[in-house]
Amino acid sequence: MYRVWISIFLLCAAVTEGGKVLVYPVDGSHWVNMKVLIEELHSRGHQVAVFRPRDSWYIKEKSRFYTSIPLDHDSGFDEEFVSRFAFKLLKIQQDGLSFWVHYELMMEAIKNFAKLHEKSSNLLEALLENKNLVKSLKEENYDLVLTDPGVPAGAILSHYLKIPLVFNVRWAGKGDGHFVLAPSPLSYIPMTGTEFSDKMSFLERVVNMLVYFLGEYQFAKHFAPYYSDIINKYLGTEMDYNSILQAADLWLMRVDFVFEFPRPTMPNIIYIGGFQCKPAKPLPEDLEEFVQSSGEHGVIVMSLGTIIGALPGDVANNIAAAFARLPQKVIWRHTGDRPTTLGNNTLLVDWMPQKDLLGHPKVKLFVPHGGTNGVQEAIYHGVPILGMPLIFDQRDNVLRIVARGAGKIIRFSDLTEETFYKDLQEVLTNPSYRSNMQRLSRLHRDQPKTPMDTAIFWLEFVMRHKGAAHLRSESFKLSWYQYHCVDVMLVLATAVILTVGLVASFIRCLCARVCHRTKRKHD
Repeated sequence: MYRVWISIFLLCAAVTEGGKVLVYPVDGSHWVNMKVLIEELHSRGHQVAVFRPRDSWYIKEKSRFYTSIPLDHDSGFDEEFVSRFAFKLLKIQQDGLSFWVHYELMMEAIKNFAKLHEKSSNLLEALLENKNLVKSLKEENYDLVLTDPGVPAGAILSHYLKIPLVFNVRWAGKGDGHFVLAPSPLSYIPMTGTEFSDKMSFLERVVNMLVYFLGEYQFAKHFAPYYSDIINKYLGTEMDYNSILQAADLWLMRVDFVFEFPRPTMPNIIYIGGFQCKPAKPLPEDLEEFVQSSGEHGVIVMSLGTIIGALPGDVANNIAAAFARLPQKVIWRHTGDRPTTLGNNTLLVDWMPQKDLLGHPKVKLFVPHGGTNGVQEAIYHGVPILGMPLIFDQRDNVLRIVARGAGKIIRFSDLTEETFYKDLQEVLTNPSYRSNMQRLSRLHRDQPKTPMDTAIFWLEFVMRHKGAAHLRSESFKLSWYQYHCVDVMLVLATAVILTVGLVASFIRCLCARVCHRTKRKHD
């Protein structure tokens, strides 16, 4: 009986010691990652409250893992906006990836992201103007704000409420979150969208630098201004968009260096790549039966994520026809019209337990769109990839797998029945792809703690110590010319010039005096 009372006491102690976490999320696939952390925080006795905009897509109003805080405004990141935007990008690149196609993609992205930031800033301003809501948030005494810096609203709110700030991050407005915080030499760190590796030629380095400066200009002109007035009004003129992000206590980065190219980092960047991965659970009975029916040939899993479930008809028919020529069985998440060329070996599903399928020993190949989650899950389970990147960062993600010899990439604009079939055959029959991916899997798993345990430890660390300022660089308080020591170089250059000038003047005077004495002697 005493053991029961001890257990109850320990359970109560865990609950009472739990922290209070305020979450300002970004919807869509970003929420999928955030939800995994929220569920784990809840399981460890922490209380979680989540802002839920009026146009929420994935974020449910009711959950046993969190309490929702409804907001009577749109975030702009709703299903219709994302699906329409993604499909437009898909159509633009269907005819190839020429210079003009790249330009059109860039302009379409700028236009749509500007709309997103406009709505996001309006939502934030309405929240801050709601005095009753702000008062209740202050009275709750939250231990930290957990947010995604894809939009800065959560970071601005955190600074306004004076609550420690933690990012669940891969992207931060400008692109890869590292570029906001860590030194990022453009000589070997490729910009998102360039599709370069960390081994760049001279011409690639030129392009990489041009892309960087173009991105900085676009961000400063099209996105950051939406938040300038809000920042000045609520935080003061000494803060700006970049300094608000750089002042965060902790960055939980959703990659690791098994996946990412080596690069400089910072003490408050904690790498949790693959934190959502777990050992595979048994498949549903009907799915297990289909997988087992593949015999020695095994199974191919294909999923292009939640944004683009349906492909253009001709593309879907080419994919189905190539699959039909294979001896393997295929499980394909496809929500569009049934392809006319579909073979008997292919099962179409609206949803699949992707993590559990990838962990099944009969799965031989994964055909993803190249999202970070799917790529990390493939690494965790050691399944080689034939990536079919469509939009956003997906090409860069697949490129990192290609650079390590663990998969191939097929461009959407190059996809025909024959090219797709040929690439499928190569990855399936060449054992190097599988052995390289399994090597990455071993490297990823060989850690003293799981990525999830690491993430939770650092979240609780911030709660226990009311922040992690000792890990944060003070560089965000410096202006650009101070950060790059332009002022120091100018002072040193001036000192050198003055010294050289004085020495030269002294030598000139000395020479003049010697010449004068010599002349007098001759006279």
